[in-house]
Amino acid sequence: MNEHKMNQHGMWTRMIKTRVTELLNIEYPIIQGGMVWAAGSDLVAAVSAAGGLGLLGSGSMYPDQLRSEIRRVKSLTDKPFGVNVSLRRNDAKEILQIVVEEGVNVVSCSLGNPQMYASWMKENGVTTLHVVTNTKHAMKAQTSGVDAVIAVGIEAGGHPGPDELALMTLIPQLCDVIDIPVIAAGGIVDGRGFAAALALGAEGVQIGTRFLATTEASVHPAYKEKVLQAKETDSVLVARNVELVRVLKNSFTENILRAQAEGATPEDIHRMLREARPKRAMLEGDVDNGQVQAGQGVGLINDIVPAAEVIRRIVTQYGEIVKRFP
Repeated sequence: MNEHKMNQHGMWTRMIKTRVTELLNIEYPIIQGGMVWAAGSDLVAAVSAAGGLGLLGSGSMYPDQLRSEIRRVKSLTDKPFGVNVSLRRNDAKEILQIVVEEGVNVVSCSLGNPQMYASWMKENGVTTLHVVTNTKHAMKAQTSGVDAVIAVGIEAGGHPGPDELALMTLIPQLCDVIDIPVIAAGGIVDGRGFAAALALGAEGVQIGTRFLATTEASVHPAYKEKVLQAKETDSVLVARNVELVRVLKNSFTENILRAQAEGATPEDIHRMLREARPKRAMLEGDVDNGQVQAGQGVGLINDIVPAAEVIRRIVTQYGEIVKRFP
């Protein structure tokens, strides 16, 4: 899997080879999550240029804006990148059509039935990744023809899925039942998490929260500061049985947890989620009343650095770890 050669600065000088690096034509099997409002062209281009795979977060973009962002990434780097698409969008088909028209060769999709798009994307030369949270969905995705699955554990920020399975148990179970590559996502922020994911059988990782705290992430400075100040106990789950979401503690979480404890209806919870929409915190900077989506790895994030430095640290620390093994 690894080329054990490091330079004088302690960083890997060759590719960490897995089926994911071969599939995506990247140096390191590190994918930046396509986070809404955060994953714009600057972040995507920086991650891809550093040897990972950047994903544009199309969830916060209109079709014309997505097309413009794709073209800007191409102006910033010639390395591979992709687009994250929620199949729940009413215009999902139009978004996927733009991906094809603009010559993007990777798409990551969540929600919905992968059978709706996988074969069509493959016919158009697009590598497809599909988000899953259990073995049933992973096997269905494989049967549908996707090229790899992104397995999201309950540690992940945003919407980790209703199954609430920890990554430590989810990854090996998926690897036991499917043949396509598994990419681990949830709580991974450094080389230790990267090494652990590969040890469990994953062939790559997707990282979200760590890339929020980068100079290129297009979120409000107050949001980045909230992530920096968060402790390991500040990432909580709210809206169970309605629309499970992992966020950082603030006035919004206090209110919604209290409402749940007092028997609020699903309609009440949906209303509270709409009022505290992610845009309110991520774009407008209201980190007290908006959804500050972030994973359990926040306690390990202590600085805001360029995305390339995040990748450099992960790869270097990974190299130090594997040297300790027989």
